Amino acid sequence: MINREDMLELTRRMTPARTSMTRVAGSYMDADGEIDGTFNTNFLKLSSGDKTKNLAIAKAVPFSATNENLKRYKFSGDSIKVGSMRQLLMGMKSCGLKNDVMMETFYDLIAETYQSDHDYAVLVFHDRYDVPVKAADHERLWESEEMFEYLICAICPLEGDYEPGKPECGFLFPAFSDRSADINHVDVFQSDTEHPHLEILKILGL
Repeated sequence: MINREDMLELTRRMTPARTSMTRVAGSYMDADGEIDGTFNTNFLKLSSGDKTKNLAIAKAVPFSATNENLKRYKFSGDSIKVGSMRQLLMGMKSCGLKNDVMMETFYDLIAETYQSDHDYAVLVFHDRYDVPVKAADHERLWESEEMFEYLICAICPLEGDYEPGKPECGFLFPAFSDRSADINHVDVFQSDTEHPHLEILKILGL
């Protein structure tokens, strides 16, 4: 089960003034999964308006209804082997999305499996959160407890000319559990729980 307070701790920082997002990368796909362009940008170099738009997309994943629209899944033994999606995500996280070969591989794997009747965008955000220590009375202290480095992926329908709409599915990796990274789990988001994109589970190897 996902602790709502963990998710709120992450999303409280997802404002232009407080964000520590380092990078956003993405790919534009047509309904058949053909890639129609990619980008990879330092988040701090975005305009104020673009930061606000992108943060709203990223925030939609962890801020969604906990244990309803956002559910936690455990990677199985097969899904942590060499060549697995989990290994690819670990590599993308470690390089801060700066390895173009890894990003292209990730987009290709999504395009092969994801089912859509419209054009869509795959957006990936990289963040490093300096998790502060909490005192016994739950007041925050200045010292850092650990660095939580993570990815948010959001798959969004395209509205107009390369304008991503609200995410229809996505994930947070690694899971943020008890204010710490849990690389054996991933939190998967579905905007429509009655008609979920179950193929995202297959893509992740769950």
